[in-house]
Amino acid sequence: MAEGKLVLQAPENNKEPIALVLDDVIPEKFGPDSDLKALEISSGTGQHVVHLARRFPRVQWRPSDVEEKYIESIKAYLKDEGLTTVSEPLLIDVCKPVSEWPGDMGDGSLDLILNINMVHITPWECTEGLFTAAGRLLRPKGIMVTYGPYAIHGEITPESNVAFDASLKSQNSAWGLRDVDDLEKEAKKNGMVFDAMFNMPANNKILVWQKTGEE
Repeated sequence: MAEGKLVLQAPENNKEPIALVLDDVIPEKFGPDSDLKALEISSGTGQHVVHLARRFPRVQWRPSDVEEKYIESIKAYLKDEGLTTVSEPLLIDVCKPVSEWPGDMGDGSLDLILNINMVHITPWECTEGLFTAAGRLLRPKGIMVTYGPYAIHGEITPESNVAFDASLKSQNSAWGLRDVDDLEKEAKKNGMVFDAMFNMPANNKILVWQKTGEE
């Protein structure tokens, strides 16, 4: 195993349920035989991106993270897996303007953005940055897929998520479950619409956001 490779239980648990939803979403949105470009923002260890790269060989994946330890872990996974459809990870701070991001991504250059378990454990400014970036980088009809626990119309359910939200806020007052209504406002600001929601294991959800406009 390559040095620096990290293994966390959460991505190990949720990588296949996420892939199963994408099995339906990707062909529905782009057709069964499309070559796509995808950016994962806040990739973490790299467990998700290598799993998805094996599952979707016609997608060219670009992982990223804000922490060097995760960049090194992603590189270790890529070294072990030898995947040609995953580019080298980028060190991206989602709160910075897209113009300051590394890499060669231009406006409208991406089909898919994936963001897993970030918005509830970062300040709201990171969520704003995420939607701003998606509004710029996605092509018309492109999608952003976000995964995690959310509040729905001001309500957090079940009680385990209420306790989780309280725990997050006790660690950092800027953290906490975000309401889908607030996320939808951010989407609209950036030329996107709330397209679909999927119930996931462990009281999580997948939300699909689509860029408006003509292709």
